Amino acid sequence: MAKVVLGVLISGRGSNLQSIIDAIEFGKLDARIAVVLSNKRDALGLQRAEKHGIKTVFVDPKPFKEQPNSREAYDQAMLDVLKEHRVELVILAGYMKIVTSLLIQAYEGRMMNIHPSLLPSFPGLHAQQQALAWGAKVSGCTVHFVTEGVDEGPIIVQAAVPIQEDDTAETLSVRILEHEHRIYPEAIQLYAEGRLAIDGRRTRIVESVKREV
Repeated sequence: MAKVVLGVLISGRGSNLQSIIDAIEFGKLDARIAVVLSNKRDALGLQRAEKHGIKTVFVDPKPFKEQPNSREAYDQAMLDVLKEHRVELVILAGYMKIVTSLLIQAYEGRMMNIHPSLLPSFPGLHAQQQALAWGAKVSGCTVHFVTEGVDEGPIIVQAAVPIQEDDTAETLSVRILEHEHRIYPEAIQLYAEGRLAIDGRRTRIVESVKREV
């Protein structure tokens, strides 16, 4: 099986990036990370990648702010790097910029994100706090394909996390993150095996579909 070539976009500490690296190194994920990109020069995730010999690229947003269509111009720069490294599947792992349609359309059906709630409940920021504020009894995390609607793409894998009576946003986040580290590599492996078929708003897990390499 040909290894799926990943490009990972990060903004922070890169704990989900680390879980993907670990899954690859333990032989649980048939993938290769070609490049890790960040919009933050001091993102800890860049150091994580470098420790494993993975190429890292910081794309500074500042020079793009004065340009017309600055967000699209920035994403074009990101897209240029992804294409240069022949990335097949883009992984958003704590990437704190809204991705524009330019990048989404270039990787339609080939871009994943992970969100700390059971979508479609509690999209957007502060999902854990939203769940607590609504008195939800169960939260969790979701891996989904990225579309132009925020946290609206077809769902690939989910994991449920019961909410405890004394939970805070912080304690709930810690327990959810443990499951994020498990299901994100699982979702990528399903893609690597050619087992994900998008059908409207649904992602069907099938025996096998042909994956272009």
